[in-house]
Amino acid sequence: MMMSASFSRQLLISTVLVLLVPLYVYFRRSSSSIRSKNPSVLPRNWPIIYMFPSFMANVHKLHDYLAVVLAGSDHNFRAHSPPGMGIRFFITCDPENARHIFTTNYTNFPKGAEFAAIFDIMGGALFTMDGEPCRRPRANLQRVLSSPRMVSRLAACCRDKVENGLLPLLAHMESTCTPIEVQELTSRLMFDLTSTMVFGVDSSLLSSDLPPMDAPAAMDTVMEVGFFRHVVPAACWKAMRRLNIGPERKLGKAHVVLRRFVAEMIQRRKTKGKHVGRNDEEQESSVEDILSSLINDPDYADDNLLCATLISYMLAGRDTVGTTLPWIFYNLAQNPDVVSNIRNELSPIIASRKVVIEGADAMGSMVIFEPEETKPLLYLKAVLYETLRLYPPAAIERKTVKTDDIMPSGHEVKAGDTILIAVHSMGRMEGLWGKDCLDYNPHRWLLQDGKKLRYVPSHKFLAFNSGPRMCPGKEIAVMQMKTIVAALVWNFDMELVEGHRIQPKMSCILQMKNGFMVNLKKREI
Repeated sequence: MMMSASFSRQLLISTVLVLLVPLYVYFRRSSSSIRSKNPSVLPRNWPIIYMFPSFMANVHKLHDYLAVVLAGSDHNFRAHSPPGMGIRFFITCDPENARHIFTTNYTNFPKGAEFAAIFDIMGGALFTMDGEPCRRPRANLQRVLSSPRMVSRLAACCRDKVENGLLPLLAHMESTCTPIEVQELTSRLMFDLTSTMVFGVDSSLLSSDLPPMDAPAAMDTVMEVGFFRHVVPAACWKAMRRLNIGPERKLGKAHVVLRRFVAEMIQRRKTKGKHVGRNDEEQESSVEDILSSLINDPDYADDNLLCATLISYMLAGRDTVGTTLPWIFYNLAQNPDVVSNIRNELSPIIASRKVVIEGADAMGSMVIFEPEETKPLLYLKAVLYETLRLYPPAAIERKTVKTDDIMPSGHEVKAGDTILIAVHSMGRMEGLWGKDCLDYNPHRWLLQDGKKLRYVPSHKFLAFNSGPRMCPGKEIAVMQMKTIVAALVWNFDMELVEGHRIQPKMSCILQMKNGFMVNLKKREI
């Protein structure tokens, strides 16, 4: 009986490969041939199989492909799956459509059951919820993240982690002429800062011995397999999950790692004991981490829901900043004039200091900037926003149509349709950002006198989402990025390792496939 089941499984895998691989190779070659003749060609609508081959042929560079297609189709187009799959897509990067979806009629565009199924590791958590059930957990999260004590603690943690963890590690690697993989280091840094925010405990991944990154790697797997689940029919990945094969086998192992990590961190937090067990009034005034606000909440008495919620907050906290920082440094490495402008904006802070920072000599004259010092810096904020415009952490947002509707663009959408909002493409549309839309230009965010940041509505700049689901941790993320970028730009020159290829990973978050390898040189200040 066991031999029969094993043989059936192998036969199924072999059949799928025999049928799909030649089809994929054929259409990829066909699509490449067409594009070489006309690089702006729209997806070909084949009989029966519609646009499916075009998208499969370009799935390895889907974000760039969508930008080309949307630029040539007035920011909107429809796509259908082959017969039998029952999937209808409406893909848009039109800001007015985005406003309608995220704000004006947002109740008609939930994430939907399929989205919740794709991210089942976070089932029941705020990240996968819609409508009224979101109200209380979102309000609780906003209360925690806006607590003065929490904000102050996170700022201090970020500052201390940069001074006592990141800068010494970079200085040591620079002194030994060791190339540095920026994406890994920023992932470690943000994982530590996020674990402090969520659990009140430092996971200590950014240390001199660089311990294994089991939990962050598991999070990466969730997002990579999540992308896979988005682009293949649900029946396909669900069958693979039942058979425990392919990406689904890897995802299952990642789920085990993440649940074990959360259990260990909760135990460490309980052992530490701060604020756990306090009454609601005491927690309101002294909350220092998200777990403290949940652990005695009867709504989270179910351990599975508590675990799913904590995992979702770890992903949200780590991925926004951890994904953006490498793209910031990538752009700075190619734009020395922008680096000079950041240093010019930081110079008055240094000039205003009457004494050398205590302990600076022990760090090799390293300089750290306080979060309060970088808060008013407009050019630095423009640098962050310009990176987020071109490289948003979540390149695509997915919604489901609840009832028939008409978009501001005039397109009709039917109940059950899937809507993809191409955030990555939106930042690359000439009609929205001008002829230099592909250029990295922080000045586009500043008014002429440079003393005020230009207002751009959130439905045009979706890096922090928009409407009722606007990111509640936006200001914390900006504070963290400013603190980290200011310290690295002031203390080091950064140069991309020659021959190192930068390209996006196929994931739900816009990570770099090969990381970001650089050589650092300590500045003589």
